[in-house]
Amino acid sequence: MADGAHDDRTQTLERLYRASFGPLLSYVRKLTLGDTARAEDVVQEAMVRAWQHMDELGLTQETARPWLFTVARRIVIDQLRAKASRPVEVQADVAEFWPTVDDGIDRALDGLEVRYALAGLPAHHRDVLVHLYLREQTTEETARAMGIPQGTVKSRAYHALRTARRTMAHAGPDRNQASTSCVPAAPAVKAAKPG
Repeated sequence: MADGAHDDRTQTLERLYRASFGPLLSYVRKLTLGDTARAEDVVQEAMVRAWQHMDELGLTQETARPWLFTVARRIVIDQLRAKASRPVEVQADVAEFWPTVDDGIDRALDGLEVRYALAGLPAHHRDVLVHLYLREQTTEETARAMGIPQGTVKSRAYHALRTARRTMAHAGPDRNQASTSCVPAAPAVKAAKPG
């Protein structure tokens, strides 16, 4: 290509860039939902394509503007399609906390914490919780079975749950503390379980 033709081509592209950049960027920014960096990349890619196809398409400043808008829109669509066809990218720090197959360990550890908390309760509080939660009895049924008033059942349940929560919160996220402390207590709770 002669230097004169190259200079004309460069000048045409510079004029096209100056005339189209602002409106094209504004249009593409809307297509990319306000992502300015991505919009700038799309505009740059559209300009590169205009440079590559200027001669074969006979692009002039008048004919290039609608062509640029169409090309930019298609670039955005292609990017969306490419992103949709790829699997979701997960960051490494999120992946290590991704839920795994339920192997029952969490349920077992929760059970140990509850046993530990129950074992630390006075017998009359533990018995109320066993009737209400393990045997799934109503307050009235528990009162009848234990031979105490319903108000006493409610009061004992309230205090027992408050103490159990405090015990479990004190054990905190270190589940090993609960599991090592509850091994001797398990038979006491087991004896209180229904049949």
